[in-house]
Order: sequence, then C-alpha cells, then structure tokens
Amino acid sequence: MTTTRAQRATRIGLVAFVVSLASLLVLTFLPLPYVIEQPGPVFNTLGEVKDAQGKTVPLIAVADATTYPTKGALDLTTVQVVGNREQPPSWIQLMMAWFDPSRAVVPIDAVFPQGVSTSQRDQQNQLMMVDSQQEATAAALRELGHDVPVTIQVASILGDGAASGILKPKDTVVAVNGQKPSDVDALRAQIQKSAGAPVALTIERDGTQQDVSVTPRKQESNGTTTWLLGVTLQHQYTFPITVKLQLDNVGGPSAGMMFALGIIDTLTPGELNGGKQIAGTGTIAADGTVGPIGGIRQKLYGARSAGADYFLAPGSNCNEVYGHVPSGLTVVRTDSLGDSLKALRVIAAGGDVKALPTCTAADLKK
Repeated sequence: MTTTRAQRATRIGLVAFVVSLASLLVLTFLPLPYVIEQPGPVFNTLGEVKDAQGKTVPLIAVADATTYPTKGALDLTTVQVVGNREQPPSWIQLMMAWFDPSRAVVPIDAVFPQGVSTSQRDQQNQLMMVDSQQEATAAALRELGHDVPVTIQVASILGDGAASGILKPKDTVVAVNGQKPSDVDALRAQIQKSAGAPVALTIERDGTQQDVSVTPRKQESNGTTTWLLGVTLQHQYTFPITVKLQLDNVGGPSAGMMFALGIIDTLTPGELNGGKQIAGTGTIAADGTVGPIGGIRQKLYGARSAGADYFLAPGSNCNEVYGHVPSGLTVVRTDSLGDSLKALRVIAAGGDVKALPTCTAADLKK
C-alpha cells in the first residue's frame, strides 16, 4: 500500500514537473506586448564618429567660421530598444530586465504605436533627428548673437490626411488665416483655434505664392480634441554659418541640447566643460528651451557607464530622475540652453556644483 502511494506520488510529481517545464517553454517563446529599453551608445559631440561609408569624421563640422580646440566630452546619450512587433522579447529577457535598474520593461504600444511599422517609426525618428539638428544649430547660433531667419516648411504628408492632394512636401507656409506664424507652434495654435473650420493658408511653392484651404480633421485622445491637417511641419532656417552634424543610425529629438552645447564649444575660445566629461539629454527649441525626452533612466546609466561624472537633465524629466541616479553621477537640472551654459561654467571652474539646481523629492508630486 505504502509503495503504491509512493509510486503514485512520484508519477504525479513527474507529471507536474513536465507540465511546468512545458509551460515555461511556451512562455519563453510566447510573443508578449512589451519591449525593453536599455542604455544605448554614448557619443561625444566634441569627438569623431563613423559616417555611412565608414570614414572617421567630426561629429560637428563647421565651415565659414573660426573654430577652437576642445577637450573632454559633451556626451549625448541614447536608448536602445530590444524587441519590436515582428520580434518581441522573450519572457526570460523580460524577467532579466525587470530586475535590472538600468533597463525598463514598457508596453510595446508606447514605442511602436498600432498601425505604424518598424520602418515607418525609424523614418519618423530620422525626421525628428534632422529637425532636432536644425533647432540645435539655430539655438546655438542665436545664443552667440547671430541672426537666424526661419520659415515653416511641409516635411511630409499623410496619404489619407486632410491636406492630401492640397499641400506638397517642401511647401513653405507664409500665412495662416491671414497671419504670419512665428513658428510651428503658432501655426498649430491657429489650426486649433479654427475648431474644424477650413483653414486658409498662403503657401510658396516653386517660388510662387498661392492660397489654398484645408479643413482640419478631428482626433480624440484621452478626452482631448485636436484638429489636424495631416502634415509634418519643420522649421527651415537660413544659417549664417555652415554647421554639419554627422550621426548615423540614431533617431529622435533628444540630442538637441547636447548638439547645441557642442556647437557653442566649437565656435568659442576655451573649454566649455573645463576639459571634463559631461553628459546630458533634452530636446531643444530655437529659442533655447530644453524639453523632456524618453528613457531618461537608461540614459543616466549609459552616461555613468561611459565615464561621465555630471549629467544635464531636463527639469520636465525630474520626476523620473529623482531616486534613480546611479552612484557617482551628479545630476544638474536644466530648463534652457542658458541654464546649461551656467552649469557648465560652474563645473569647468571647479565651483560649488551642489549649489546648482537638481531634481528633488518635490518633483515627484508634480
């Protein structure tokens, strides 16, 4: 009797083990609606990179102006995404990432929106990178006292958007509802003000001005109504100095602030960073405003791993920064290009870095 019960218990245990093993194998290969964000490569804006042909070139190259030697590093940081809709990460990868503070498990829809392919996302990120480089150059040159005129240009058009068949890529928007918009934000504000009524646009195409009308389409998201023309707009600047930013296979707008700092350091005597290694991130507008980015925690760890002692972080990301700073890294809060330049001057001079603004517990309540 005892032997039979033992044999039965053994068989039950064996079956349970086989079922558990089979379940684990299924979970291992089961597609999941998540991807992993982890620290990506770090690039010194004052250094060199490989171009598309594999040739070593300066990340920032300037023509038509005097440039000055630089030292140390002004590092821009990136985030690498593991997985996509076509090849999502496995359960094992997700479990390992869950317990790694330098990585984050995020819903796939947050990185790869429904209806957008991986190639389309990459194209959008490349457009944002180009726009970021333009904004960074404008912000840097304006900070140095140069006049940088701007126009608003149509970058791309959605195939089924409201402006399809009316506007074309490279059209310049001269006026909206009879008013000249100062920038893209002002143009968008005019579109929202129309509340769905036709928007009168004066555009310049192939050197000739013409008037067109586009009726915006409504988009509802999280209880908010937005009126859209179905176009991507970008600023087109006329620069008094030729600045080329070389960075392949990196997309998105988050390198803007570090690009601007690198340009300023290249065009001014002395060393903006005091020869030290300083990293950072943040979008930038032509007026010098520094904006939020994604993956800030991964960028903090990437910067520290690359050897940076200081990190310039957008104030609008402080609620994600506080409590997640890797040991040995000092974070300085910045809301503008001017803030970043002040911080660099203090760091370069060996001043009181602790007196600089940083992210605090109060940011968690915002």
